[in-house]
Amino acid sequence: MDFKGQVAVVTGGAQGIGRAVAELLHAHGARIVIWDMDMAAAAEASRALDGARIDQVDITDWAAVAAARDATLAAEGRIDVLVNSAGIAGLNDTVEHYPPEEFARIIDINLLGTFHTNKAVVPAMRTQGYGRIVNIASIAGKEGNPGASAYSASKAGVIGLTKSLGKELASEDISVNCVTPAAARTRIFDQMKPEFIEFMLSKIPRGRFLEVHEAAAMIVWVASRENGFTTGAVFDLSGGRATY
Repeated sequence: MDFKGQVAVVTGGAQGIGRAVAELLHAHGARIVIWDMDMAAAAEASRALDGARIDQVDITDWAAVAAARDATLAAEGRIDVLVNSAGIAGLNDTVEHYPPEEFARIIDINLLGTFHTNKAVVPAMRTQGYGRIVNIASIAGKEGNPGASAYSASKAGVIGLTKSLGKELASEDISVNCVTPAAARTRIFDQMKPEFIEFMLSKIPRGRFLEVHEAAAMIVWVASRENGFTTGAVFDLSGGRATY
């Protein structure tokens, strides 16, 4: 895969799956732009990526996302790839006891944030006649997890949004796809109860958690020029948990 001359924006690129994706895209020649809230982690990632551009972006804020888009275009001239990896797990609790404000916060970050970032890059991609968007959903969005209704609902929404945008842009050389990872051992585990982590592991036929480099390998291919036909699709990364 050759990403030379391409500019890739990775939200949540300072750590976890986003960081692994940024590193692999960089290794294949892309110029990386990281949109993240954690500037200390983003600065460390930038140093490892030969000075990749970093912007502090709250993806729940449309004005902030649009400003970051404009700044990226002014500095880099184009946006060829968007990998939307920013997200949170949120509280684990039953629907009956789930705080409405926490539910709304998770929807705002995981779903509304994905809408904002996708909406922001589409005009530039249409102008240049090329683009690849990869949204990070979750196996929870396909199957639902008890005690994680907000997260599951938000990621189901990401899948639906991806399918809709993929169809809207299907006549152009702009692919919009998503991946549905099982759990990977990243900082998102810090937000989860130990018993919920064990529950997730018990559901994976592989018997282990996803490694971030495995996720990056699939995501980067989905974001490549070689993936020119498939759009509006869901790529499984569930270790055998979902086979549909």
